[in-house]
Amino acid sequence: MASPSTSNLSPKLLLVSLLFGSLVIASVGNLYKDFDITWGDGRAKILNNGQLLTLSLDKTSGSGFQSNNEYMFGKIDMQLKLVPGNSAGTVTAYYLSSQGPTHDEIDFEFLGNLSGDPYILHTNVFSQGKGNREQQFYLWFDPTADFHSYSILWNPQRIIFSVDGTPIREFKNSESIGVPYPKNQPMRIYSSLWNADDWATRGGLVKTDWSQAPFTASYRNFNADACIWSSGASSCSSTTPSSTSTSGQWYSQELDSTSQERMKWVQKNYMIYNYCTDAKRFPQGLPPECTATAMS
Repeated sequence: MASPSTSNLSPKLLLVSLLFGSLVIASVGNLYKDFDITWGDGRAKILNNGQLLTLSLDKTSGSGFQSNNEYMFGKIDMQLKLVPGNSAGTVTAYYLSSQGPTHDEIDFEFLGNLSGDPYILHTNVFSQGKGNREQQFYLWFDPTADFHSYSILWNPQRIIFSVDGTPIREFKNSESIGVPYPKNQPMRIYSSLWNADDWATRGGLVKTDWSQAPFTASYRNFNADACIWSSGASSCSSTTPSSTSTSGQWYSQELDSTSQERMKWVQKNYMIYNYCTDAKRFPQGLPPECTATAMS
């Protein structure tokens, strides 16, 4: 409880008072602490005492940010509210990635569309520089009307993409059949809002309407229950999850029968592209992970 001398201060002034006193308040999910704005020349902003981050795009430039920490496995959650109205040609990317030609990457990309037409949620997994593992979905709600949670669970056995707690995709570790899996390269979180009207909407047929600019996407309620990688070492031991983890359950988590049914429901009703069923794209045969036992 605040002392009588600070009880009437605003939260911001109270924080300043405590910071310069004997206490330091660690704010959970403070975006100032977790992220660094990396490009956009002022188009990215952290607002509301670190509780809200916005990216904007105009004809001159988009904008982006990255996490201050690198992670080696974890459960990453963020709430996003996407560009409203005519967002055709724009892409909001939110992903984990390492660096270099053999990088690993776990992608959410939101492909804008004309007013009234649905966003496309594009997912992909890269391991050792190889991607081409796209699955695309429509959403069962308007992602521009309010904030919704988008989560990546990444552990040594599987990667699970979830939306508002509902799993939509699982990529299992299939190293036993020769498929590389992201497990040796720490990754940062990156996000950007950019113009991709050469491909994003109907294969590039629909261009960005710059009269609608600036386009803005918003972020809040970030949480990383994860192993932090620093100075060549993980905050997790080789056998136990992160000491900063609230539960550690994510480290060995898998989909239970209820979650599997929910994922099947999404994939049956909202999946619009699956590389594992695109035989024309892979005339030499589908990728080896595209078997009933390895692929969801």
